[in-house]
Amino acid sequence: MPELPEVEVSRMGISPHLVGQTVAKITIRTPKLRWAIPAELTLLEGQVIQTITRRAKYLLIETQVGCAIVHLGMSGSLRVLDAEIPAGKHDHVDLKLSNGKVLRYNDPRRFGAWLWSEDGQHAVLANCGPEPLTEAFNAEYLLEKAANKRVAVKQFIMDNKVVVGVGNIYANESLFSAKIHPSRAAGSLSLPEWQQLVSDIKAVLATAIKQGGTTLKDFAQADGKPGYFAQELQVYGKAGKPCPTCGEPIEELKIGQRNTFYCGGCQV
Repeated sequence: MPELPEVEVSRMGISPHLVGQTVAKITIRTPKLRWAIPAELTLLEGQVIQTITRRAKYLLIETQVGCAIVHLGMSGSLRVLDAEIPAGKHDHVDLKLSNGKVLRYNDPRRFGAWLWSEDGQHAVLANCGPEPLTEAFNAEYLLEKAANKRVAVKQFIMDNKVVVGVGNIYANESLFSAKIHPSRAAGSLSLPEWQQLVSDIKAVLATAIKQGGTTLKDFAQADGKPGYFAQELQVYGKAGKPCPTCGEPIEELKIGQRNTFYCGGCQV
């Protein structure tokens, strides 16, 4: 499913085409995705899109009267197309613009969401932790948050209440870079270890955003080009292959029902 870098790449991809444009019409072809699509979204019609922001893995399309909150789910994508291009089978929502373009939401599995908020606040955003690329996400914060916690560090950093957007791929990669075993108790990490892990999480996510997101199955950018970070993966999905650092076979286990990849020689 699209993770934070992919969602951020989508935001960057669609923003130049949408910001400053007037919404001419919204077309909802499917009344329910993960949740029912609210009728209030029609309030967007006639409104100028002021900005598009991201909170966790949600995109906020903001206007003077409120904003659409969009989640890509497991297979959702956004495209900016000429409005006359016919909609396909899995094209559920169109945001037609006054310039003849359309923002089209495609989602074969229908696990995504289109929601509405007058002020940018919503229950789905209420318990989100800090953004990982901000100063609020730091080692001192994590040290305090993890005190006496026995949960595996990988599960801990994937908890959206702790920090948003560190999905499975990036948790695996960051822990490898930091040389920290994914099953270690979060409360056992020292301040220097948290400092290293925070630095590596920020670096891994920033690199993924720069390279256009990670393409595994469903994600592609707003312009239809795939992401390229998959070429940079060190351990994710590479069980049995040699560790790029020491040559030992990459190992695999389940942590919190998620596939976890690590090097038993490098990560302690």
